Amino acid sequence: MRSAGIELRCSTQLPSTWRGARRARQLAVEQLRDWEVPCEDAEQIVAELAANAVAYGKVPGRDFWLTLTARVGGVLRIEVADTRSDRLPVVREPDEGAESGRGLVIVAALADRWGVEQGPEPLKTVWAELDGGR
Repeated sequence: MRSAGIELRCSTQLPSTWRGARRARQLAVEQLRDWEVPCEDAEQIVAELAANAVAYGKVPGRDFWLTLTARVGGVLRIEVADTRSDRLPVVREPDEGAESGRGLVIVAALADRWGVEQGPEPLKTVWAELDGGR
């Protein structure tokens, strides 16, 4: 991270569409490269969380938010917030041959930590953290 000792933060609102999910991934890669933060695992995590926000957190007429925070000590926090606090994510192994359902399994495998925060209503935020150097 270029600015040692400083917390860098970027947040953007995106439409709850597949195009918005794709744009979230693209924006994350651009921002992380600008911050000189490794982005391969982060790119995949953003893609999975944004896709989940569109697939499971969508409310017609409401957007989702992507927030990236590069913290002191080299921790990158990725947050994706949507307006479906009534639908909490659950990690489960997908059926063999299933074409979807692996997003949180991937997030759990790549992230050092991840979780969900609720509120304020109707928001829920799914977050993942990557320790520096990855």
